[in-house]
Amino acid sequence: MKTMQLKSSTYSGFLTLAFNILLVYVTYTICRIAFLFENWSILSEGWENLDLGSATIGALMFDTSAIVYTNAFYLLLTLLPLPVRDNPVILKIAKWYYIIVNSIAMLINLVDSVYFAYTNKRTTCSVFQEFGNDGGTVAGTLLLELVKHWYLVLLLIGLIYMLWKLYLQPVGKTSLPTSSSKLKYYIPCVLIFAAMSGLCVAGARGGFTADVRPITLSNANKYVNRPCEASLILNTPFSLLRTISSRTFKNPQFLPEEDVDKIFSPYHCANDSATINNKNVVVFILESFGREYTGFYNKTLDNGTYKGFTPFLDSLMENSLTFEYTFANGRKSIDGMPSALSSIPYFIEHFFLTPYSLNKLSGIANELKTNGYYTAFFHGAPNGSMGFEAYARSTGYDDYYGMTEYCEDPRFNGKDDFDGHWAIWDEEFLQYYALKMSEFKQPFMTSVFTASSHHPFSIPERYKNKFVDEDSNPLHKCIRCSDNALRRFFDTAKEQDWFKNTIFVFTSDHTNMADHDYYKSDLGLYAITLFIYDASGEIKPQRRQAIAQQIDIMPTVLGYLGYSKDYIAYGIDLLKTKDEDTWAVNYQTGLYQYFKGDYMIQMTEDGTLKSVFAFKQDSLLKNNLVDSNLPEVDSMQIQLKAIVQSYMNRMVADSLRIEH
Repeated sequence: MKTMQLKSSTYSGFLTLAFNILLVYVTYTICRIAFLFENWSILSEGWENLDLGSATIGALMFDTSAIVYTNAFYLLLTLLPLPVRDNPVILKIAKWYYIIVNSIAMLINLVDSVYFAYTNKRTTCSVFQEFGNDGGTVAGTLLLELVKHWYLVLLLIGLIYMLWKLYLQPVGKTSLPTSSSKLKYYIPCVLIFAAMSGLCVAGARGGFTADVRPITLSNANKYVNRPCEASLILNTPFSLLRTISSRTFKNPQFLPEEDVDKIFSPYHCANDSATINNKNVVVFILESFGREYTGFYNKTLDNGTYKGFTPFLDSLMENSLTFEYTFANGRKSIDGMPSALSSIPYFIEHFFLTPYSLNKLSGIANELKTNGYYTAFFHGAPNGSMGFEAYARSTGYDDYYGMTEYCEDPRFNGKDDFDGHWAIWDEEFLQYYALKMSEFKQPFMTSVFTASSHHPFSIPERYKNKFVDEDSNPLHKCIRCSDNALRRFFDTAKEQDWFKNTIFVFTSDHTNMADHDYYKSDLGLYAITLFIYDASGEIKPQRRQAIAQQIDIMPTVLGYLGYSKDYIAYGIDLLKTKDEDTWAVNYQTGLYQYFKGDYMIQMTEDGTLKSVFAFKQDSLLKNNLVDSNLPEVDSMQIQLKAIVQSYMNRMVADSLRIEH
């Protein structure tokens, strides 16, 4: 069997690469079609609502990433700007690598088209942990399935034959360029290598722009209507590669299974007797607004001289329901969204980066849609940034408004309002947000994620003489600027007819650079801004001596609105819970932290109690009481174990949402 050959030239490596990589795209497409037909009974529901154009773009993006990763060595051998790439031995190595690695990719894609029926998601590296001790059983099961699905075996053989037969290869040569032809040889080779390297990096990441993180499994939700449809956008090589370094969740078996739900359950039962309250809900997630930056929470800091950097927010908190101890459940923006909007804490691994990001999720938007609410998510960055659009879609938001939509609005200046790094300036985007909500049918539930209080700490030119660096922390001027943007938002919002019928929930995504020792401690690293402002005054302004956390937002909002359906949420309804029964949980570097009453405990991943602090008196956590045998600590540790075990079990079982 002869391989097709292309006459050797400076450009032959690039031409063969283009043709051969195109062949790989064809095999991925054929495997995806096989995946669709094999699982038509699952994927056909709602098929007519799938945007095929958008789905195709998404599929090509994920295929490109997988192809770049798996063919990286082949790409290097083909594009290397050195004469050795034309050596016949190197050409053979490149060909065999290409055939073998892409045959394996086709094999796992086709095998997964069968396995999907059992999991309703693409296979990830968690499968190796799940069946790590059952290799023989798994091998036997796969062999049986191969016999039952003989047509997929034939398809695989045919695809491998196609790759071999159609593979295009330049004629090798062993001679080096002469001195007179070196310039002619190396210049185009180096230029092509540089250009293709850039394309490959962009392809692997999922885009060119700086705001694009390397795409993850959760990004597939952007292109579909149902979580299971995301598997049609994804491919199995990508799913395996993207989760190869992520720590998968597993049952820690701290407690007997029958005891877990008795101690802690995230299942919130319907309250049929509750009074229905169809108020609008607006949730602000403020980038990097740690509690340290507020004057409201720090009136005794620096011997009472500390003023903070949020004068407007301070004034709003004076007229809001606030809590004495307020915590984030994670340390990154990608933790803040699922915590605040879906009541999912961050444990061990960032939820967006795990295989479980494709689970069916609950969320404030999803639940309120069943009560007739219109829902929308706002973020001023380029659409798709940070995976927020995909998350919003997967949790039930009707619409997403990003930079694209902002720039299409003739009332604003479009990309002239871009900060040059991340997003539209907060001031302009929040004005857009306020006016856009006036176009929505009430009741509505919306969320906005601000962006300006972020590295590289830029502020609009017009404020550079007003919000100046007052100290060594460059974030402070950005916080001042974003606080002013919130003031202007409320000036506009108060003039809108929806304002008086709205509750506003404010939280931070996480903390940021700290200056005071308290905010550098294991406690202070999670101390954020979190409060509720009710424009009608029904929720009375009060400073409660309670603990509050991001995951409490969803059950608190749903409880206040009289939501009458069952749902899953790991937080509590703060409005219906006594101060002494409130609690918070977070995780950092192998330790679970749990706050309740007067104490904070730290527990290792294997369930060992490491530290106990009376955090209200010992604010810098200097005195470890782990050997004091405090009676409250035993019950706290049991509660924490139940929370973690429940979380792991529901993640693995994909039981984070109750279908209504």
